[in-house]
Amino acid sequence: MCGIAGLFRPGGADDSALAGIVGRMTAALAHRGPDASGSWVSGRQGIALGQRRLAILDLSEAGAQPMHSACGRYTITFNGEIYNHLDLRAELEDAAAAPNWRGHSDTETLLAAVRQWGLVPALQRLIGMFAFALWDAETRQLILARDRFGEKPLFYGWSGADLVFGSELKALAALPGWAPSLDRAALTDFMRYSYVPAPATIWRDVRKLPPASFVAFVADAGPGTSPTAQSYWSLRDTVVAAQGDRISGESEAIARLEQLLSTAVKRQCLSDVPLGAFLSGGVDSSTIVALMQAQASQPVRTFSIGFAEGGYNEAEDARKVAQHLGTDHTELYVDARTAMEVVPKLPRIYDEPFADSSQIPTHLVAQLARRHVTVALSGDAGDELFGGYNRHVWGSALQARLGRVPMPLRRAIGAALGAIAPEPADTLLNMLQPVLPARLRVRHAGDQVAKLARIVAADGFDGLYRTLCSIDQDPRATVVAGAERASWAASEMKQLRGQISLLDRMTLADSLSYLSDDILQKVDRAAMAVALETRVPFLDRDVVEFSTRVPASMKVRDGRGKWLVRQVLYRHVPADMIDRPKTGFSIPLDAWLRGPLKSWAGDLLSPARLKRQGLFAPTRVTRMFEEHLSRRHNHAYWLWNVLMAEAWYDEWGRAG
Repeated sequence: MCGIAGLFRPGGADDSALAGIVGRMTAALAHRGPDASGSWVSGRQGIALGQRRLAILDLSEAGAQPMHSACGRYTITFNGEIYNHLDLRAELEDAAAAPNWRGHSDTETLLAAVRQWGLVPALQRLIGMFAFALWDAETRQLILARDRFGEKPLFYGWSGADLVFGSELKALAALPGWAPSLDRAALTDFMRYSYVPAPATIWRDVRKLPPASFVAFVADAGPGTSPTAQSYWSLRDTVVAAQGDRISGESEAIARLEQLLSTAVKRQCLSDVPLGAFLSGGVDSSTIVALMQAQASQPVRTFSIGFAEGGYNEAEDARKVAQHLGTDHTELYVDARTAMEVVPKLPRIYDEPFADSSQIPTHLVAQLARRHVTVALSGDAGDELFGGYNRHVWGSALQARLGRVPMPLRRAIGAALGAIAPEPADTLLNMLQPVLPARLRVRHAGDQVAKLARIVAADGFDGLYRTLCSIDQDPRATVVAGAERASWAASEMKQLRGQISLLDRMTLADSLSYLSDDILQKVDRAAMAVALETRVPFLDRDVVEFSTRVPASMKVRDGRGKWLVRQVLYRHVPADMIDRPKTGFSIPLDAWLRGPLKSWAGDLLSPARLKRQGLFAPTRVTRMFEEHLSRRHNHAYWLWNVLMAEAWYDEWGRAG
């Protein structure tokens, strides 16, 4: 795991000038790679590649980067891990195509694979997470590539005559004369989703490379050219193809998923440095830890964060699972003050607006884990692949029922539900929780009533699902001169050919955008800020492709998601230790904005300041803040979007 950066000046340049620029860019990424730095420059070819290294595999100089291929044609700067690289080495050796290996790094394996099979066939063989820049001296082209789900970030764009790239936007901000302009459409999309969907970034003319794709810049094309990114694998096509190849036997499916996940965990435990896992006590992280412990010869190191506030603390659940599995468990209880000390760091950690509030506990648990290990496995992606969100459980049923209700009546019902303030609803429904069956209990019930109000009033399935995924239902009214545009994920969904189930449609949409642009980026920045590598076994290629063959009935059953994953987990952990209401990895944001964060929020949201910044409509923001403070409505997540954008602008807005 590392931070990469570099530039390509097609007309050539002075070696020392390029070296100075790439040095500044990589210095901005020092947190991602504190172990070493390296660069390679060829002024004649106009190329400069740089890296900050977090040494995980092959800690010797044989693993240092940028790295040259044995044949001398390719030079690479690589971020990530290729979990099947030993299998690829064996395949290369069997074909008598292996070089005289200098070390045992996966980067060296990748270079040999590209030389032997070509870029696309090599990419299609990889199982791992990665972003890399590859210079081909023979064809004089720079190739940028990213893993199947975008676990590792990669930004790129033109700055004058230079094509520049980096693992984070702050590497680009280190460029001399960096002066991008704000993209208000990206800001509008951010207000809807709490993140900026790929391929856009908050800056015009700077892009995120979409997952499972690569883009090639050729010297002859000249500065300013923007070639189209090309896919080497498609989740959309994989889902469609799987419709005619469903798994029918439940016993077979349970056994197969356990086998595939166990193999994925074994692959991802390959490390030359200490390794552990995040453990929340939920289904996904508990499954990963259980399979880790089943293969380990000693207790696995596990980590969890606890909060004192009821309804937000999962540490007790995690502790029970850890004790049952026999892990070496470390937990840390943090109070509101400790958690809020992270808030001022967020604009620097996330260098474009990002407002998934679980970024705070994610950073804290990463910080805790880093005191003991350098690599941590997580349970992310189980929800997206196996139907774990509440919207997956209720979406199809709601559409079936609401589709028969006339729209005027639906709007009236939605308005009536929307008029219910969340706090009284919470109080009433919390009183009923003890007498309700476990599968009907809901945490933060008042917020769920407010969400139901929006769902009821939504038009059609696509409208309903967009409502389910939106924080701001009308972001163009929030952002000054706001506009929305189609994301890469939306384009992928639009190209969907063939009939798929509603559940498959929901999980595909979530995997293409929410997983890639929110969950994975949240974890990457939160962990890499403290130089912790995170790995996601659920995103093993074989596990993902298997998940597309699992029918809806084995994902959502009896009003509960992830049925198949639960069956695997029940082989290791008693069901009554796991079966409880689903809760996100969250913080009591609504209460904090009325209490300890009120003054900070009030300063950022003052009408005069908002008018001066010119990002958001002051009247709308003021009304939402007042309604939240008065407890008439819970606008915590909407306000957090605005606050994170304003805090980001204070940190980075001068660049634009």
